[in-house]
Amino acid sequence: MKKILIATILMFVTILNTSVVMAGSSQYGQYDGGTPNYSIIVDKMVMTGNQTKGGQEVYVDNLSPSDPRFAPGAQVTFQIKVKNTSDVSLYNIHVNDILPEWVDAVEGPGDYDGSTRTISWTYPELKSGEGKLEKITVQIKPQDQLPADKGLMCMNNKATAKTDNAYDEDTSQFCLEKQVTMTTKGGQPVNSTPEAGAPLLAFGALNMLGLGAGIWLKKRA
Repeated sequence: MKKILIATILMFVTILNTSVVMAGSSQYGQYDGGTPNYSIIVDKMVMTGNQTKGGQEVYVDNLSPSDPRFAPGAQVTFQIKVKNTSDVSLYNIHVNDILPEWVDAVEGPGDYDGSTRTISWTYPELKSGEGKLEKITVQIKPQDQLPADKGLMCMNNKATAKTDNAYDEDTSQFCLEKQVTMTTKGGQPVNSTPEAGAPLLAFGALNMLGLGAGIWLKKRA
């Protein structure tokens, strides 16, 4: 009788332990918490040139042709936010900022490749919920290096962020207004500025003809 009782107790304990193990397990194993969620966000914005009463810089997603336009030689500043929206850390985040055709790099993080018109840098790690903020300044080419037959040009500046597990991209638009050179019947050049649109923004001109492939950009403090 005792042997039967002991055998019954041992069987019950075995069944109980098996149930506990199965309850704490999943299809990924006993100690696996599930599949991690990998995601990253990059947000690209352009500075309007206006300031609030508190002296803060104002950034927007895009500047349309109806917004104030930039002049040849003017500088344009962008803001890039990169944030890890995963529930785990991300490693070796590669960020690229691809410049449009009619601008040159002036200031920003990382390295500039003039042949691909790309500014690139890397974050070794971003913890879950952690974000980084960078600023990039570009300069529009002078009047004589811009298309002679175009008075209004809107350009997109594109930023990408990539890891082995996640990717995102975003663009920000700004517009340039310049004089159009036309030729009369007598062959004389005539300068004309498009009538429609907001007034030009002048941010100053700085000759950046010395920029080339592989230059090191000074990082903002």
